[in-house]
Amino acid sequence: MFSQHQQAIAVQTQGKSLQNISQQVQAIVQRSGIQTGLCNVFVRHTSASLIIQENADPDVLKDLETFFAQLVPEDGDRYRHSNEGLDDMPAHIRSALTKTSEQIPIMNGRLALGTWQGLYLWEHRRRSQQRELVVHISGES
Repeated sequence: MFSQHQQAIAVQTQGKSLQNISQQVQAIVQRSGIQTGLCNVFVRHTSASLIIQENADPDVLKDLETFFAQLVPEDGDRYRHSNEGLDDMPAHIRSALTKTSEQIPIMNGRLALGTWQGLYLWEHRRRSQQRELVVHISGES
């Protein structure tokens, strides 16, 4: 039988960092009862993003953060939009370069992430933020 499940969750970030949210989303998938389908995760903000990335070697995440810091520097002379601080416009650009949603297949009631993959919420602002995500699951139960 086809069914859908939707749930909003709040995630407290620790300032600029990548936070693995795979287990939180997997718990929602399990509660949904859907065995085969699709899980869509959407972050309701313009200065944070979602990525699927390696979950084994933390150096991968550090290298990504370093690369994006060099690619989109926090330089007050570069941007017009600076009302909310020097990190605000760079956070918007970093979010635009990544994604605000991810779709992950569901197989046998589990997220079909690869062995070395994790789903990460990427906070692009310096300060801790409470971010809202919407998890929408559809498929066969």
